[in-house]
Amino acid sequence: MHSFGYRANALLTFALTILALMCAMASLSDNLSSPSASAEIQILNINWFQRHPDGNDEVSLTLNITADLQSLFTWNTKQVFVFVAAEYETSKNSVNQVSVWDGIIPAKEHAKFQIQTSNKYRLIDQGDNLRGKEFNLTLHWHVMPKTGKMFADKIVMSGLEFARKRSCA
Repeated sequence: MHSFGYRANALLTFALTILALMCAMASLSDNLSSPSASAEIQILNINWFQRHPDGNDEVSLTLNITADLQSLFTWNTKQVFVFVAAEYETSKNSVNQVSVWDGIIPAKEHAKFQIQTSNKYRLIDQGDNLRGKEFNLTLHWHVMPKTGKMFADKIVMSGLEFARKRSCA
């Protein structure tokens, strides 16, 4: 006959093995969902486009951001971090990425939204490179799960162009 300690050890080991398998299956089940997020960003107005005394260009935009990110939420989603970035190329840098707006979506009920806002962060280029430059506005998101690894994706709105003339506010 086996002792009480031996039997308790076998039972505990079996229970923890089953628990670990259930956690692994739950985490893998989250990878089976294929989100289909949609978004549109429109520039409603260029509030100002000016050159600073130090030679840097600054642009202020009014944006209309419409997004449906509800499909990103599963049983395992804690929150979604979302941000809009202006992306463009210059002769000095092949990739310039400036965050102009961000937000945290805490629940699925808030994941379908439409906001009209000025850029939350200053869009400044280090140099005299923005006038007439083509750029993209990209909506990025990072899904933060309750357990497991984070994943990120984006939607790119391309073919936009900064103004050719500077204006003061």
